Amino acid sequence: MLAGDLYIADDPELAENSLRAMDLTDAYNATSARNPAERRRILEELLGEIGDNVDIRPPLRVDYGSHIRIGARTFANYGLIALDVAPITIGEDVQIGTNVQLLTPTHPVDPQPRRDKWEAAEPIVIGDNVWLGSGAIVLPGVTIGDNTVVGAGSVVTRDLPANVVAVGNPARVVRTIS
Repeated sequence: MLAGDLYIADDPELAENSLRAMDLTDAYNATSARNPAERRRILEELLGEIGDNVDIRPPLRVDYGSHIRIGARTFANYGLIALDVAPITIGEDVQIGTNVQLLTPTHPVDPQPRRDKWEAAEPIVIGDNVWLGSGAIVLPGVTIGDNTVVGAGSVVTRDLPANVVAVGNPARVVRTIS
């Protein structure tokens, strides 16, 4: 699965890992903002790696959590969905708007393997100091370069270089940041 090969999501080990993640995200989402130590403890148990001073506002949803790495001083506003069937790497000082989706899963185009419940995934990498506007969707296999801004509601279907502003569906570079 992590290598991008086809897999069956109903595998008992994967199902158990998914249930673990659901339990932890439910606990995280129910924890008061007045209890930052408990929120941090849950995130440390849920995520593969989390830097200092990371702030994720509930609700948070993940597939497994353990395949997510988040750099220091990153902020994610309400409603982050990070489906980490493949690794998701988020750099330092990243700003994530409300209802952003980071989606690593893919499905076969051919109907029979899809009917047979085969899936695959491709990793997502988000560089340092990136801003993902509210409602942005980042699709499987995408890398976003450092300092890039993705406009609200954009759908990122392919890699974006560093130091640009990209908007639209599909997201297109509209200017360079100097």
